[in-house]
Amino acid sequence: DREFENLLVKMFGIDFVVSFKNTKPAGLVDLMIAFEAKKRTANPAKATPLNISLPFSFIEHYQKLKGHTVEVAIRRFGNKDIRWSSQGMLRLSPAAMHALFEPVIRDIIRHIADLLRKPELEGVKFLFLVGGFAESPLLQNEIRRAFSNDLRIIIPQDVGLTILKGAVMYGLDPTIVRVRRSAMTYGVGVLNRFVASKHPVDKRTKKDGIEWCTDIFDSFVTVDQSIALGEKVTRRYTPAKSYQTSTIISVYGSEKEHVLYTTDPGVRKCGELYLEMPDTTGGKARELELTMMFGDTEIRVEAIDLTSGKIAKASIDFLNK
Repeated sequence: DREFENLLVKMFGIDFVVSFKNTKPAGLVDLMIAFEAKKRTANPAKATPLNISLPFSFIEHYQKLKGHTVEVAIRRFGNKDIRWSSQGMLRLSPAAMHALFEPVIRDIIRHIADLLRKPELEGVKFLFLVGGFAESPLLQNEIRRAFSNDLRIIIPQDVGLTILKGAVMYGLDPTIVRVRRSAMTYGVGVLNRFVASKHPVDKRTKKDGIEWCTDIFDSFVTVDQSIALGEKVTRRYTPAKSYQTSTIISVYGSEKEHVLYTTDPGVRKCGELYLEMPDTTGGKARELELTMMFGDTEIRVEAIDLTSGKIAKASIDFLNK
């Protein structure tokens, strides 16, 4: 879709495309629906051109803004694989349509190849194509050409409905999904004893006469790690101050596997918990227990002050970045 929009920009100008999107949103929807219909029929075995209907609002708005017709613009563009039909349609040759697919198909193939090089995927023998784009004969053809020597390519029936069916099945029985892959590295921000040879000076702070390093990222799960349904990770922490009566626990996420500090590039805060710790009799020897529960569509985070029994809870979207 983005490549098709880029093609429109090249043919009709960025100023027109932006104006059309802003002033004729219904026409834009009609145009993308027409492209979607033809996109699904693009086939490497077909030699006939594909006709994409341009909405009347598109044609009218272009002539009003530019002072000449869409047909003139297409002719001036000078691409032999793109023509204007007298029925008011943009006619793309198979080569022109394939060129729109090429960048995204190339990226998909590269991504699959990168995944297959991972040690944990050694021995994989089957590759399932699912989702709406998997209906594309162009994508199917290129995937088979790239991987059929090493993998058996399986395309289920009603491939476009596979994701929807999976969502419905999960809604009826959440235990059907046994293992997920973490979309991000998740952890909390903590203090560690400051080590001059290890920690940057600007993160040094002093509490109760002890030097600490702030903004330490304590990881609970790393990106792409397999997480079983109901799996828990628990850590224990102690307060930095003997008289501390509460603490704020901040949960962070990053797309990187290895994270040192919560201030590293790409790290963002996902949520926080406020935990009361009213009983200070244990001083700094008191402990709080932090647990992250994985496997559902959300991460459940629970903090307990082991001295007073106070509890704080939060939930974080596990699927989205």
